[in-house]
Amino acid sequence: MSSVQSFEQELAAFPGTASVWFGPVGGPAVYARAEHARHYAASTMKVGVMVAAWRAAEAGGLDLDAPVLVHNDHVSTAPGAPAYHNDPEYDSDEAVWARLGEHAPLRWLATRMIVKSSNLATNLVLGALGPNDKAFAQVNEVWRLAGAVGAHTDRGIEDYPARDAGISNEVTAADLAALFGALEAGLLAAPAGSAQMVDILTAQECRDDLHLGLPADARVALKNGWVPRERHSSAIVYPADAAPYLLAVCTTGDLTDLEACDLLGRIAAASWAQRR
Repeated sequence: MSSVQSFEQELAAFPGTASVWFGPVGGPAVYARAEHARHYAASTMKVGVMVAAWRAAEAGGLDLDAPVLVHNDHVSTAPGAPAYHNDPEYDSDEAVWARLGEHAPLRWLATRMIVKSSNLATNLVLGALGPNDKAFAQVNEVWRLAGAVGAHTDRGIEDYPARDAGISNEVTAADLAALFGALEAGLLAAPAGSAQMVDILTAQECRDDLHLGLPADARVALKNGWVPRERHSSAIVYPADAAPYLLAVCTTGDLTDLEACDLLGRIAAASWAQRR
């Protein structure tokens, strides 16, 4: 029976940086490697955006069922930069684009942001949180409340003027595990809101990395993210015969995405074998 620890040699030889955090909710880690190394966040940052929206709703500053105009003009976080736009060819969710020029409930947009990793929906949810300084402050407060020490979210998806100005989003495997663990423990929102967000993560339709190594009927609350040279995935796994556990894997390096997905799937399979 393989264990997550058995990947140490392969991860050490990874052509880039491979980070893992595996362990129970609340810790400590059963296995961790390069867990504090920073990676470009890709779409894993969308979990923090979702939590910020639920927290704002609980504080009375946001209505999750309010209609939001679906538009494609977004304010860059780069000072003085023009508006930026999402590319429909770079998005994984046609459903949000089909409503361009119409109104959609904020809760629906937040759900599409997670289950189909919609880039356009992400920027619309950020916009609903307020001006950039206010919106990103709320997302970064989520990271801090979760106990994250290296992760930060400072620009929207495809905000290339901000990217060119050196403004980025970063995560670590340890911080992703902390975020998911805090969500599962009910530390970031009221019980009802926490359960709603976990249910949204469990409805994940992008299932091509960690899911590959987990039983098809296993309950998995997951968000992944990918861009060229990056493949990350973080999850709460709920075995029927063991306590829930956390698994976060981040890879930045010279593997194809298919190879990276295969690696994440094999690590997930080992985590499942080691679940008790």
